[in-house]
Amino acid sequence: MKVLIIEDEKTLAYEMEAFLKKAFYLCDMAHTFKDALEMLGINQYDFILIDLGLPDGDGLDILKQTKKHNPEAACIILTARGNLEDKVIGLDLGADDYLAKPFYLLELQSRMQAVARRKFNINVELLALGEFNIDLQKRLVLHPTAEIELSKKEFDVLSYLLLNKNRVLTRMQLSEHIWGTYADDDYDSNYIDAHIKNIRKKLNVFGTTDWLETVRGVGYRIKHR
Repeated sequence: MKVLIIEDEKTLAYEMEAFLKKAFYLCDMAHTFKDALEMLGINQYDFILIDLGLPDGDGLDILKQTKKHNPEAACIILTARGNLEDKVIGLDLGADDYLAKPFYLLELQSRMQAVARRKFNINVELLALGEFNIDLQKRLVLHPTAEIELSKKEFDVLSYLLLNKNRVLTRMQLSEHIWGTYADDDYDSNYIDAHIKNIRKKLNVFGTTDWLETVRGVGYRIKHR
């Protein structure tokens, strides 16, 4: 999942980035109000972690812009401000959670996981896809007869499609969320096609993958009730 960390305390920002990358999140960073708006104008994010006390603007204004331009993103406010008014305003503006500084990184991860379960309607550890079960936390693909080994990128593609089930994702969207910020000059959409082909090949040994659909000329979708 793709995360934008908006935090002017650079030491904290880099600690958050390193921790979340180990948990398989893909992270961008902005240390100022201006940089945050530029990043939001270019990219789409799954999570946005917003510090309210930025040197050149108020994080609550970033939250307002986020809800206009990236409404599907989950937003968590991070702040040293202790007053109830800011918390209420942030939640009223659409923030999904509020975490007061200082905080433990494990608590941040736990809050993000809880928000993701609500936001993406994921309430069980194992998600059924036809004859398969997907464990997003342990990054496993399970069949009654075997545990199927996918590469890191293959699992990233599959899990991101699953988190957006019944929604068509373009090759560019998948590339941005799996490989990083807006695809660079050596981007080749065949990378995505190759990963999809490999996923199908590995899973088809054990069962059908008709839930993984190719939308011709657009991209891919997991069709799932």
